[in-house]
Amino acid sequence: MGLDIEKIRGLFPVLHQEVHGKPLVYFDNAATTQKPQAVLDALTNYYEKDNSNIHRGAHALADRATRYFEETREAIQQFINAREAAEVIFTKGTTEGINLVASTYGRKFVEKGDEIIISTLEHHSNIVPWQMLCEEKGAILKIIPINEAGEILFEEFEKLLSPKTKLVSIVHASNALGTINPVKQVIDAAHAVGAKILLDGAQSSSHLQIDVQALDCDFFAFSAHKLYGPTGLGCLYGKREVFETMPPYQGGGEMIKEVTFEKTTYNEIPFKFEAGTPNIGDVIAFKAAIDFINEIGKNAIKAHEDELLTYANEQLTQIKGFIPVGTAKDKVSVLSFNINAMHPYDVGMMLDANGIAVRTGHHCTQPLMKRFGLEGTVRASFAVYNSKSEIDKLAESVSRIARIKNK
Repeated sequence: MGLDIEKIRGLFPVLHQEVHGKPLVYFDNAATTQKPQAVLDALTNYYEKDNSNIHRGAHALADRATRYFEETREAIQQFINAREAAEVIFTKGTTEGINLVASTYGRKFVEKGDEIIISTLEHHSNIVPWQMLCEEKGAILKIIPINEAGEILFEEFEKLLSPKTKLVSIVHASNALGTINPVKQVIDAAHAVGAKILLDGAQSSSHLQIDVQALDCDFFAFSAHKLYGPTGLGCLYGKREVFETMPPYQGGGEMIKEVTFEKTTYNEIPFKFEAGTPNIGDVIAFKAAIDFINEIGKNAIKAHEDELLTYANEQLTQIKGFIPVGTAKDKVSVLSFNINAMHPYDVGMMLDANGIAVRTGHHCTQPLMKRFGLEGTVRASFAVYNSKSEIDKLAESVSRIARIKNK
């Protein structure tokens, strides 16, 4: 039995509005998902009833806030199947999680002549931190190539691996194309040469079942706002034995055990990496987002999104002038495309005039766009609250835009 999409849509207040006199069709979910009422209520409830700093407080509000905060950590542990809640660190998002690993594990263990491997598919947040580290350390950054469909060439990746490979950092699912990488194979190959591996899970976390123990990744970074949760919040999973070898990311309150003017000793994980007052309200509200996903079920969400992606491909590929970009066999619900000789931004503006929200440009993947000889694409990305009738509106608008250009 399929999902009751109208019932699900009723949980999201923002979807019920008009844009330029047209009902909003929100297809920008790879950039950020919308938030169900339960998340908004949890955030409001915290500030209205429980607002307090957490840990070490000796009063009721502090006790409640601390309990709700740590309940979210435990929910995330279960959501990604970490061995223990202490392996979950709260960050500002995927970008900060990657930077944390580069600045701590990287600075401690990467030396001159060592090698770091990433792929052509990476978001800038999984390129620039490694470039900065390599420049600082004299290390070498190697790139896994891709084919015309937007899939990594695994055999070429194997050739890049060597005893000098210190770390592999790869996107689990591409934000620009939707490609799902064969990460279990990548992890096993990286571990075979003694390298650690980080997965950028910004996109995969909302579409795929995540089991960090089964994957055996050393790090997994993701963001709450891609998971129907608040912005400005993310998580970094790391194996305890790896985290414990790493120095702190920032100094301040919470991350210390004892401070003297002569020496400071550091707290246990996860607190060693959580300096200062955290984003308490958003962390608490994030649990409501996880509960929303769990109630529907990841498998049911993926099945619905896969159906939408298949339907969108069927409808749009019939349009003269429609050019899909990224045709991997294994994808999350991201459809990237261009219309013959039209700038993506112009297409996006025309779609917006019809109430359809998409993302245009290079999607923070300029090297990937260069690989395809493109300035950018139009990206439609689907979530659990989207419907086939909305895709019909997209297809109708794209067809009309393409006819204008083909005249």
